[in-house]
Amino acid sequence: MVAERATLVLGGAALGAISYAAYQKLTLKQHTPQRPTAVNTQQQQKQQHTGLSAFEKARSIVPFGFPGPVNDLIYRNAYVTSYNRRDRNPNWVAEHLTADSLKRGPDVDRQKSTFKEDESIPEKFRAKLSDYFKSGFDRGHMVPAADTKNSQISMNETFYLTNIAPQVGEGFNREYWAHVEHFCRQLTKKFKDVYIFTGPLYLPYQDPSDGKFYVKYQVIGNPAPNVAVPTHFYKVIMTQDDRGHYSIGAFVLPNQPIPDETPLTKFQVPLDAIERGSGLVFFENLGEDTKRRLPDLCRQTECKLVIRKFNDAQKQAPIKQLPPK
Repeated sequence: MVAERATLVLGGAALGAISYAAYQKLTLKQHTPQRPTAVNTQQQQKQQHTGLSAFEKARSIVPFGFPGPVNDLIYRNAYVTSYNRRDRNPNWVAEHLTADSLKRGPDVDRQKSTFKEDESIPEKFRAKLSDYFKSGFDRGHMVPAADTKNSQISMNETFYLTNIAPQVGEGFNREYWAHVEHFCRQLTKKFKDVYIFTGPLYLPYQDPSDGKFYVKYQVIGNPAPNVAVPTHFYKVIMTQDDRGHYSIGAFVLPNQPIPDETPLTKFQVPLDAIERGSGLVFFENLGEDTKRRLPDLCRQTECKLVIRKFNDAQKQAPIKQLPPK
């Protein structure tokens, strides 16, 4: 069940200040239909006179192309990602887990994989290995390497920096975040299909000195700061069981050390809250009414982490540059 008092600020609304029930009441409030506006006949006649559509007029306004924003959509063997050129981080990374997809393939070994820059991104917008060097942050996987043990090629592709974002290492990437990733894999034991979206968030916080809300995050890079450090990370999970029934769980975790004993349900939020905070729409083809009616994942299964101690050296491998071409 979604926590009664969420502790996040998403999409400009302070969820921590109101109960989830009140939040639903506010967001589902019916709007009074507006009176139809009169048609401007002079404007209509003028457009008919020119014979040009708005699209055709745009060609004369921006004859040399639109400046963007450009979000690079990248297709890999085990995931799809949308890359944000300004923040040098993914907007989202999508994967589909099944019991079969998690089976280990022959000779697949994480030690064979190395972090690498994604040369499909224009050089001036590309996250670089040097950006993370001595930054104090781990190169945090959005789709973890452990989700792709069935193929060395797929595992290697998780090390592209277009699948990476800066994460606090001790207490988060190497511990609690890794436990959440393991929880997602464990879901395949109960559900035949597990669909996951993972990505960064940049959320406002309330300054106690003046009570106002601000968005503040660090930027790392070498020689110039380029890569934004997210304040939070989200995981949106949809499961399907053998009877074809779906359920949804949405979680937002702060990019900071989290004690292992902290319940995962503490970070559960309404899906709508992540959409407002990120500007994204998940599972759009289902429609808003269907999404709201889907059961809560944490009512269909126990959203509890199994604490496993990971080897820090394995979780945070040393930086290796690819040989020059």
